[in-house]
Amino acid sequence: MAKKSGTGLQSSAGLMRYYEADKNAVHIQPKAVLVAGVLVGIAVLFLSAMNGLWP
Repeated sequence: MAKKSGTGLQSSAGLMRYYEADKNAVHIQPKAVLVAGVLVGIAVLFLSAMNGLWP
């Protein structure tokens, strides 16, 4: 009979636990995402206005 490890079914199915996947993840602050979104939105509006696509 095969020996069972204590890690459970998740690791045998090829799934990673959250804390294992989080170690190598890129961390971005929420404020940086909001500021980037606002800047992209302003840039799109500005470029649309410069090309005569303003409603």
